[in-house]
Amino acid sequence: MRHLPPLAFLAAASAAVGACAPEREVTTGPAKAEYLGIQTVLLDGDMVSFRVAMRGARNQADVEAYGRCAAAQYALIRGAGFARHVRTNVARTGDTWRGDGVYLISAALPEGLQTIDAEVTVQDCGALGIPTV
Repeated sequence: MRHLPPLAFLAAASAAVGACAPEREVTTGPAKAEYLGIQTVLLDGDMVSFRVAMRGARNQADVEAYGRCAAAQYALIRGAGFARHVRTNVARTGDTWRGDGVYLISAALPEGLQTIDAEVTVQDCGALGIPTV
C-alpha cells in the first residue's frame, strides 16, 4: 500500500469530495422576494408535493429553492433525514411565480442524483433567508 504525504492526501481527498458534491444553483436568496406560502399535498406513501408561490423571484431557480427548502423541513418534521427530488414545474403569471415540486421523503439516503440532506438544506435555507414549512 502506497502512503501519500499529508498535503497530497488532503488535496486528493478534497478533490474527491468536491467531485461528489452537487452544484448549488442558488447562492443567495433574492433581495426583494416575497414568499407567499407553501401547500403540502401527500400524494402516495412517502411521495409529497410542495406547492409554493412567491413574488420577486429572479428566475426559476429561486422558486425551485423555495420548494426544496419546504421539502427539507417537512422531511425533518416527519423524522426523515433525506428527500429525493422527482420533478418541479414552475409557472409565472405577472409578477407571481408558482412551483409544484414532488419529492420522495425517506429516513435513509435514497438512490438518485438529486438527493437532499434535510438537516444541511434547512440550515442553508435559513442562511439564505428562504422560509421552510
